[in-house]
Amino acid sequence: MVDGKGLTRRRAVFTGAALVGGAALMSGKTATAAPRRTWEKSYSGGEPGKPHDPPGQAGKDYQPTTTPGGRTASFKVVDGVKVFHLVVEEVEHEFAPGLKATCWGYNGGVHGPTIEAVEGDRVRVYVTNKLGAPTTVHWHGVYLPNGMDGVGGLNQRAIGPGETFKYEWTFRQYGTFMYHSHHDEMTQMSMGLIGMIVVHPRRPPPEYRVDRDFVIMLSEWAIKPGTRRPDPNEMSDFNILTMNAKAFPGTPPLVCKTGDRVRIRLGNLSAMDHHPIHLHGYYFKVVATDGGQIPPSAQWPETTVLVPTGSTRDVEFVADAPGDWAMHCHMTHHVMNQMGHGIPNMIGVKPGTFDKRVRPLLPAYMTMGQEGMGEMATMHMKNPKNSIPMVGGDGPYDAITMGGMFTIVKVRDQVADYDKDPGWYEIPEGTGADLASAADLARDGISV
Repeated sequence: MVDGKGLTRRRAVFTGAALVGGAALMSGKTATAAPRRTWEKSYSGGEPGKPHDPPGQAGKDYQPTTTPGGRTASFKVVDGVKVFHLVVEEVEHEFAPGLKATCWGYNGGVHGPTIEAVEGDRVRVYVTNKLGAPTTVHWHGVYLPNGMDGVGGLNQRAIGPGETFKYEWTFRQYGTFMYHSHHDEMTQMSMGLIGMIVVHPRRPPPEYRVDRDFVIMLSEWAIKPGTRRPDPNEMSDFNILTMNAKAFPGTPPLVCKTGDRVRIRLGNLSAMDHHPIHLHGYYFKVVATDGGQIPPSAQWPETTVLVPTGSTRDVEFVADAPGDWAMHCHMTHHVMNQMGHGIPNMIGVKPGTFDKRVRPLLPAYMTMGQEGMGEMATMHMKNPKNSIPMVGGDGPYDAITMGGMFTIVKVRDQVADYDKDPGWYEIPEGTGADLASAADLARDGISV
């Protein structure tokens, strides 16, 4: 059980049980078994017998989160219970301009909508399966009755095509969690059946308040250039790396105002990879995992947070530096799109007249890669149908030679609308890198 202090109370219970057990053994007496969780009674702020707390209200009990490029699940309240409906179906999804694929999703989108609730809320989730295959939903990291855990064959019969199942429980903790199919996981998660869950504390401590609360799911896909379906059998060569199922330049920015307290909730349901997410221009504190809130005295500063697969991490910072700040995975192949594999290393090759001699046979032939892949962002060559360049998006100065798991935190002194891209930051004169003049070089004794 959680009482608003993360896992402190739960640990105290475990520690107390261990001490009692140890004392009983020393005295020769039988230890009393620790009480079981009573799922029939919800967390209710210590009021025994109360069936569940009133449903938390947005704006009153919590500040709603923002899922950049995604959406939040709608619900209705029936007799004090929040009722959600997830429809599992085939979805046509755009990862970035120029790349669409037929995926599996929830409620017409990929990934599923963020489910948002408050600690103590009673929720009822209907899941309707419109696929041709059975499925289930597992509520990853959530305390709930065993029969609601969603593992096909173990905790329930799989939801057959055309069927609707009902899940119901009371949220007994707060934090950042996830949901995903737990039937034929390799196929169904790789096709897009994943989503995020945010549960706010019933009685939030003062340090919980933030001005911007972002939710980002990290995932990876294998989509060969020119094809239209993810390949769930891929084990290593993932070529589309996404934030909320968008690859740069399709990722929307995270817009903040100077002075905003910002929380970014990162979840990772990638098939095989961890993701070290790096934010430029700031350090942040790692404040929570999917195991619970980290006490302030134990939080630590970072500029890069490692989000292991199957885990969530919450980070917080104050947006006190205006600008356009990159945020991306620091696995270098994870900021590329539809990478080519099995091609020769061309770095340093001098092609000479090779192109000229080949073009009578292949008129469009052009040797590439001798100086790296950055040129791919500016060449604007024709791509195979339904594919995107390996790198590149327009920037205010040149092409941004990154792709994939990359986005921009845009901090401005004035923000008219958090939901609109404010455009590119205008760097104040004298504060930007620029071409060195001959006078600069001479003054500082630099010879080039």
